[in-house]
Amino acid sequence: MPIAAPVSAPCIRMRGLHMEFPIPGRKREMARVLHDIDLDIPEGRLTAIVGPSGSGKSTLLLCMAGLERATAGSIEILGTDVLSLGPRKQAAFRSENIGFVFQEYNLVSSLTVEDNICLPSRLAGHKVPESRVREAMSRLGIAQHARRRPDRLSGGERQRVAVARVLAHQPRIVFADEPTGALDLKSGHVVLDWLQALPAQGSTVVMVTHDPHAAARADQVVVMGSGRVHAVISGGDPHTVSDAVLAAQSKDDADEAAA
Repeated sequence: MPIAAPVSAPCIRMRGLHMEFPIPGRKREMARVLHDIDLDIPEGRLTAIVGPSGSGKSTLLLCMAGLERATAGSIEILGTDVLSLGPRKQAAFRSENIGFVFQEYNLVSSLTVEDNICLPSRLAGHKVPESRVREAMSRLGIAQHARRRPDRLSGGERQRVAVARVLAHQPRIVFADEPTGALDLKSGHVVLDWLQALPAQGSTVVMVTHDPHAAARADQVVVMGSGRVHAVISGGDPHTVSDAVLAAQSKDDADEAAA
């Protein structure tokens, strides 16, 4: 059974999800990073994933996004069993439905800002209308940098390019892994404002963050601990998020001491 009922129809449905990695230097020994995850991500909402360092939150996001392949279990995205797809079909599915905003920006240094924004759609075989690209740049305050390359921009401006790329492409789902981790406070607020606005435009957003104030902007917050879902709570209050993360950490410490 899922750990909590979603607030709307699930966009992503995970059942019995496990993830293991081989331990270097130890033959046949595996480290389990995710343990029996049952979780629904509601459609048209912002979901934040938080937890202590090493809790498995980024691994969970990468498995959802298809960038890491889960060892066992099932993942349905928009009604499609993505683990049953081969690599090419998975890549095509991501290209059609998923956008990414990561801490490292993932921009192509040899391309201009405008070309970076257009790149995902070009790779998918269709062209984004120029008007939509211009609108995305204008809304993020980077229109004046359209012909510049990423190495001429600040970290905050590069992350705005990454968000503009998502706005222009209009994917059904946006995965964001620590999108404000390398930004100053002002730039971080700009990026969070736009991630928070995306569900109103039809996108489902899943964001990993260590910042309880960022997580509190979400509609729901998934709290991870030791590779398990420790709790699912409502967003809105950073103190409640902090308390939930500390509770997960305390349980992790108690379990480790008892082992």
